[in-house]
Amino acid sequence: MTIRRATPDIRTDDMERSRDFYRLLGFAEAMDLGWAVTMASPTNPTAQVLLVGPEVEQPQPGMSVEVDDVDAVYAAMTAKGADIVYELRDEPWGVRRFFVRDPSGTIVNVVAHLGRDGVRY
Repeated sequence: MTIRRATPDIRTDDMERSRDFYRLLGFAEAMDLGWAVTMASPTNPTAQVLLVGPEVEQPQPGMSVEVDDVDAVYAAMTAKGADIVYELRDEPWGVRRFFVRDPSGTIVNVVAHLGRDGVRY
């Protein structure tokens, strides 16, 4: 398994203020879904912060880990009896993901991006 990036997921009640704050640190907006905004370093695109608005009702991860084979990670986690809190699925914005609770209680979003044809890349 290859880890492509790991990012903190930050819940915010004020998306615009949070965006402005991370812009001051040098981040630029890389993705805006309305309820979630990815801020990325222009010089190191894998250095990212994910801002998540209050309208999200599912369990809120504390971090995201992008992997090359999310299905293999899911199989390994379920085989070990990990606490899956959001089942593996394809999301309409082009990712395949699941959430798992780590031993400390932190929810981790394990994710792979899908290509236009639905295949991971």
